[in-house]
Amino acid sequence: MRLHVGCAMWAHTPWQGRYLPHPLPPGERLRAYATWCNAVEGNTTFYATPPPATVESWVRQTAPDFRLLVKLPKTITHERRMTGAEEDLRAFLAAVEPLGPRAHTLWIQLPGSFTPGDLGTLAAFLRGLPRSHRYAVEVRHRAFFEDRRAEGMLTEVLTGAGAEWVPFDTTALFRTPPTSAAEREAWTKKPRLPRRAFALTDRPVVRYIGRDATAPTVEGWRYWVETVAAWLREGRSPTVFVHTPDNAGALPLTRRFHDEVRALLPEVEPLPDPMPAEPLTLF
Repeated sequence: MRLHVGCAMWAHTPWQGRYLPHPLPPGERLRAYATWCNAVEGNTTFYATPPPATVESWVRQTAPDFRLLVKLPKTITHERRMTGAEEDLRAFLAAVEPLGPRAHTLWIQLPGSFTPGDLGTLAAFLRGLPRSHRYAVEVRHRAFFEDRRAEGMLTEVLTGAGAEWVPFDTTALFRTPPTSAAEREAWTKKPRLPRRAFALTDRPVVRYIGRDATAPTVEGWRYWVETVAAWLREGRSPTVFVHTPDNAGALPLTRRFHDEVRALLPEVEPLPDPMPAEPLTLF
């Protein structure tokens, strides 16, 4: 039984020399990260389709069972809004094909301006996608969380396409006023939405953001520890991403989340031992 966990990125300056070796060439950073976590959000593809050499580097640095939640480029989801984007989509799918099973899920993050009235566009887009990939959709319009009819319509569209609904749980972030610069910035950028936790497929995905302090972050994920353990008992294969506003301690926090699930389900496979941040010496 395996639980996949990860962060929003695999290279972050505060991690260098503290959790990950430093200096480390760009072509080795994902490999080092993969000794801490067995999944990562592929946010970089939102900004540009990666060139072949970049994708080949990702393949070299990870095992086939490492999970990349690869985000569709914004040209498709935000600029063209899933209409007339066939050329961009073909280029993206061709680019990520060498990832094989590492491209665990293709992540369709939709803008906050995507409303229930746009569901026909989403349904048509999903129908046109190749069945060789899994898909997960993230929505940010409040109607999908507060209007039962809108929620049901989106669920029907996703279920019909075999796609997952990705929740981004920000409830811990917004529970109390911000206490750091990073938290204040997160308050201006992150969606303030009710928590949603209903898996539509056998491979649910969760994005969770806590606080810069450890205690409220851990307290806020208690719900997910229980939910993820229940999914594993049901035979599902979840992936959980842990964020904090500054992400400085996200690596050990992600492993702590994994440990808390394992405390409930000891049969969950342990994560690998992290690569030492400091080089080994004889003395």
